[in-house]
Amino acid sequence: MKIKLTKLFIEFFNNEKTSGIILILCTITSIGIANSPFGQDYLDFWHTKIALGVGDTFILKYSLEHWINDGLMSIFFLLIGLEIEREIYIGELSRPKNASLPIIAAIGGMIMPALLHFLFNSGTATQAGAGIPMATDIAFAIGVLALLGDRVPVSLKIFLTALAIIDDLGAILVIALFYQSDFSLPYFILSLGVYAGLLALNRFGVNRLSAYLIPGVVMWYFMLQSGVHATIAGVLLAFAIPFRNGDEKSPSYQLQHFMHKPVAFLIMPVFALANTGIALTGNWVPQLASPNSLGVFAGLVAGKPLGITLFSLLAVKWGISRLPEDVRWNHIVGAGFLSGIGFTMSIFITLLAFDTPEIVQNSKTSILLSSLVAGTIGFLILRGKPVGKHT
Repeated sequence: MKIKLTKLFIEFFNNEKTSGIILILCTITSIGIANSPFGQDYLDFWHTKIALGVGDTFILKYSLEHWINDGLMSIFFLLIGLEIEREIYIGELSRPKNASLPIIAAIGGMIMPALLHFLFNSGTATQAGAGIPMATDIAFAIGVLALLGDRVPVSLKIFLTALAIIDDLGAILVIALFYQSDFSLPYFILSLGVYAGLLALNRFGVNRLSAYLIPGVVMWYFMLQSGVHATIAGVLLAFAIPFRNGDEKSPSYQLQHFMHKPVAFLIMPVFALANTGIALTGNWVPQLASPNSLGVFAGLVAGKPLGITLFSLLAVKWGISRLPEDVRWNHIVGAGFLSGIGFTMSIFITLLAFDTPEIVQNSKTSILLSSLVAGTIGFLILRGKPVGKHT
């Protein structure tokens, strides 16, 4: 059976493929500079304070790194929200039988890594890092899959893309529920008030994007001040922007189409440069044996493929889901390992979970090594011959 891919999916897949390669280069560059004679200057640069205000009154004053992680990443989450919306309305997630497999697989791929990390860190100062290995980096995972070309079926590319998008949705919920700081109910109510106004605009048929984006910035500010992570505003804004029938005249389609390249080739590389400057001190190797590092490694390298494969197997055996005709179980196992490439989202959650520089640095090191191992194993599995017919 020949599968017809939408123009937007092909565009998304190709952009993520190229973005993955750029992210690798940015990461190598960032680590290299951080461990060079210019390393301290490089790290200090990202902590430069930048103020935003009117006249002599400062409204916001944060480090460059903070602006990237709370500001630019809100745009990244806006794009993720638009992709989730499209998948739900007219994509792979719009058909219950097809949607159930990546949904169930993603749930398994979130539960098992978090459980493994918790087992290593229960009752310790690093217990809050249980959300770190839950996430999948779409750009890297799709980038590795793209290197395999025709060796993997199109159905697997759709499965992994849908799984990663659901995975991101799960990560967003985890961030909203468990990674708050100094919660302010008044500001939170104000942000929800703006969101309600945006939903009303949608309901009344307003299609002008500026009518949503300008209030969206206000909602972002209120969300930032509320203590709930500001990136959540990006996701909420995505679901307020009119989808209509999803064609090329749809405001949602137009914004998603416009944002692909800036996010893939500007925002994500800048995030990588700002957050992967890991100075490898003399004790970084022993720290890989710390409970947190072991939990991250176990979660990404073992928990991800185990959870995804086990939950997929149960879903198919119990008749809840079905495997696409051209997908075999080794494809699912391989995709499970590729989902163990945490990178962007895992690093992002690390920054929310910990405020101790040493723990943050060690977590990042473990994430990068774990992602490398998981991605390599997944690549080698999918590069082999398909085995095992589904029933």
